[in-house]
Amino acid sequence: MTTPELILASQSPRRRELLRTAGFRFTVRSRPVEEVRLSGETPRDYVTRLARAKAEAAWQRANEVVLGADTVVVLDERVLENPVDEADARVMLRSLSGRDHSVITGICLRHAAGATADSEVTRVHFVALNQREVDDYVASGEPMDKAGGYAIQGLASKFVDRIEGCYFNVMGLPLAMVYRHWKDLIGAHIAFQ
Repeated sequence: MTTPELILASQSPRRRELLRTAGFRFTVRSRPVEEVRLSGETPRDYVTRLARAKAEAAWQRANEVVLGADTVVVLDERVLENPVDEADARVMLRSLSGRDHSVITGICLRHAAGATADSEVTRVHFVALNQREVDDYVASGEPMDKAGGYAIQGLASKFVDRIEGCYFNVMGLPLAMVYRHWKDLIGAHIAFQ
């Protein structure tokens, strides 16, 4: 009985760090996927579709399981992805200031028998930010490759006064959900070898 190889279909250093910290053995193989939200598509459907597309694009062999993931921040039904520039990051941070928002991550485990997709939602509350705090944070460069323009595990940790749900989801990968689905697949791996 051989455990399938886990492949991470993401270049995200945060996802790599989370998987390593949780004790997963994996390699990275990602392929570009167009990330455009379809008209009328809910944020949850959007990230789940992208996670599936990323996993499908990277999957090659029957003896592997490919993990794809995508994360967005949602404020008042508006999807906040990675800021396009510093001005966009400032707008995002000002809009999050003093408010609740949702972080949604879609995951997909692609395997020989098909794919398992799921999503996780975490509620996050920001303290009120003044303009100097926003400007200083944007000047740090940290917001530029993060959904919603912030990293909960970095300098922005001081802006988050409470969360409801999975902390790791806000970092970009709901580890408990990934582990639960991984265990289900490994327990049934004989069916797709």
